[in-house]
Amino acid sequence: MAATDDVGWWIVSHDGWSDLDLIRDRLAAGADPNSGVLVFDKPLHIAAEQGSPEVVAELAMRVDDVDAEHRGRTALWMAVFEGRVDNARVLLAAGADPWHPMMDGWSPGRLSLAGPTPDLFPAPHPEIGLSEAEAAAAAEAARLIPALGDFYYGGLSLACVADVSAAEATARLEAAPADDVDIDVLYEAWWNISDAEVIVGITDVPGGCVISQPWGYTPSTPGVVKRVSRGTVCYSMYSNPKGGIFGHIARDGAVVAWEPDSAYMISPDAVADEILAAHLYRHHPVAFCCAGAGLRLTSAQPITAPDTWLRLPDQV
Repeated sequence: MAATDDVGWWIVSHDGWSDLDLIRDRLAAGADPNSGVLVFDKPLHIAAEQGSPEVVAELAMRVDDVDAEHRGRTALWMAVFEGRVDNARVLLAAGADPWHPMMDGWSPGRLSLAGPTPDLFPAPHPEIGLSEAEAAAAAEAARLIPALGDFYYGGLSLACVADVSAAEATARLEAAPADDVDIDVLYEAWWNISDAEVIVGITDVPGGCVISQPWGYTPSTPGVVKRVSRGTVCYSMYSNPKGGIFGHIARDGAVVAWEPDSAYMISPDAVADEILAAHLYRHHPVAFCCAGAGLRLTSAQPITAPDTWLRLPDQV
């Protein structure tokens, strides 16, 4: 059926996937329980990610295969990735297989071992588990996210540079100290300052340095990340106050990827480390960038109150 037919899923909004009466109405009208939700394709997948357990249970009874894959992942994988333990338990009761192999070795069961509920699914044999490196990555996420704490990052951009000092990054950017700038005025009315976009903060941190700008996107631009990533890696992001988080990952002077920010942004061909990082740092883009560059921050201070302010050349 066409997406705009009265029998389709087009009327179901984001919140609608928690409305059992609405979903039953759609099914009674002829909506296909196996497909048809625009780019998401499978209703059970989107319900597992963002719907209620009641809706997940209803759809799980209607589908042809509770373990059907979409873009290389099952509905149970979606629930685990998004931390929807309630929906994961419903799918397990409906017969979903938590150890179904997918996503470069990250079955739903293995993925759950890296999160806060490692006992969610009974392991089929005692040998299954996380590698030493995977366990260390999960432990670092559990440390880093609360260490950074909750702070408003709307409008913020940053570049996290591995194994490069603030002095070296300053040289690579051909930047100069912004000693003549009143930072308090910039914070209060940056839009009235003609060169605000070329003023950035920089701080040495364990593992490298952080370049940040509370009011603009400059540290996340290709011109910056390419320069500072020569011989190393740089993870960057910009939280656009008009909506959306954007970023680049650069290695040795070249942009190689965008930051994934949801389960559907992850390619079915993504490698294991990328999948794990996207899961551990979902909804935590600042921590994602810090961890990607191996920066071991103990607070958000290097981001929110940089040690040094710089003026970048206009061509960066």
